[in-house]
Amino acid sequence: MPLVSTGELVSAAQARGHGIAAFNVITLEHAEAIAAGAERVGAPAILQISENAVKFHGGRLAPIAAAAAAVARTSAAPLALHLDHVESVELLHQAHETGFGSVMFDASKLSYEENVRATAAAVAWGHERGVWIEAELGKVGGKEGEAPLDAHAPGVRTDPDEAAAYVRATGVDALAVAVGSSHAMTERTAALDHELIGRLRDAVPVPLVLHGSSGVPDEEIRRAVTASGMVKINVGTALNTAFTGAVRAHLAEHTTGVDPRKYIAPGREAMTDVISHFLGLVSGAAR
Repeated sequence: MPLVSTGELVSAAQARGHGIAAFNVITLEHAEAIAAGAERVGAPAILQISENAVKFHGGRLAPIAAAAAAVARTSAAPLALHLDHVESVELLHQAHETGFGSVMFDASKLSYEENVRATAAAVAWGHERGVWIEAELGKVGGKEGEAPLDAHAPGVRTDPDEAAAYVRATGVDALAVAVGSSHAMTERTAALDHELIGRLRDAVPVPLVLHGSSGVPDEEIRRAVTASGMVKINVGTALNTAFTGAVRAHLAEHTTGVDPRKYIAPGREAMTDVISHFLGLVSGAAR
């Protein structure tokens, strides 16, 4: 099936009152698991490659992008390709030529004024080329290389009035907001501020994005989507936890094995199970 744009999938999910799950791709097996999970559930999904994943692949975007796109195009499920947490303008400018229909441009480490200027420039560049742009306002925390951040600390969460002004000033197509989740959580203990999510939904005219969803319990995610207004739900760490756990279990049982296919296969299947679960949770199949 041809690649579908992220904007199209997000708009369709929002119109149905559903969510759309976006999963981080680090290896080819991540992409294969996302496609398999989407086909199993019969739901669309977004394959997203982060700037950190590009760094892992030697700073070369094209090879992992081509692999993910090839998996998506040979899948029976509607899949989109998204470039995630991009801080480098140089990497942003590679998005269109490498097949990405959307980018999350991350200027959240900057001051509000600098964030607005940088993001508005990214949006102008993207919209000239038909690229859908997501941005972040607030401090979700937990990103690689950052000090731990209390998701409940004063000043961390996204302010609805500031969010409305930010969307007007930048022209972004979607907004990632800080509402109680955190990146890289391995336990699902995050409590979302649903009252704040509702206020943000009412304040801004673009879809809301939840980062750090791996650490959010099922019922919290379901409520965020169905009652509060979250649309794009990002999942990364939960895949890596499942993959690593399955690989460890296999190697513990087969101590003399050397064929990586033998332990990568159960790791990929474990990710597929997690992906299927999240897709069912946000797409309406589990309701």
